[in-house]
Amino acid sequence: MATQEDDKLDDLAASVPRQEGLVRLRSDEPEVESESEQDPDARPTALGTGKYVHAAFFAAAILGAYISGKLLLGAWNQLADWTAAVRAIPQLVEYAEDERETWTLIVGAVVGVLVVLRVYSRPGVRTWANEVAVELSRVTWPNREAVTNGTVVVVVASIIAAVYVSVLDRLWAFLSTLVYGA
Repeated sequence: MATQEDDKLDDLAASVPRQEGLVRLRSDEPEVESESEQDPDARPTALGTGKYVHAAFFAAAILGAYISGKLLLGAWNQLADWTAAVRAIPQLVEYAEDERETWTLIVGAVVGVLVVLRVYSRPGVRTWANEVAVELSRVTWPNREAVTNGTVVVVVASIIAAVYVSVLDRLWAFLSTLVYGA
């Protein structure tokens, strides 16, 4: 039974120009070429965009867990230093700072995972993420020669600009000493 999201992915997959055998947007599509029939210089850079979307959400969960854990640890430490809070909740100082970090990391991991799962469960977010991944799969990245040539051009232009500004600075300093004296 096809859902609206599957229909959108089918429409999106039909609009993407692709090289046969290198790009599979859905796991139920048959492979067209075997590895021996592919160009030996072609790298399988797009093995499916879905795994990149999932990897991004996984990375967001890890980042959310880390940030949540650190915020909770900071709040716990602040409350533990506040005498009125300790009188009200004596369990704040029951754990040492090292133990606090462990507990806040665990709670932060749960918070991070729950937030990412909540965001991931929204169809609009998943559709947007899949569209971004498909667009990124269309990007043609420069080869090593193009990057090397571009880097050389930037370095040479920077050296020329630095020499030019240095010469103008020395010239202006020389003219200033002639006009105003030392």
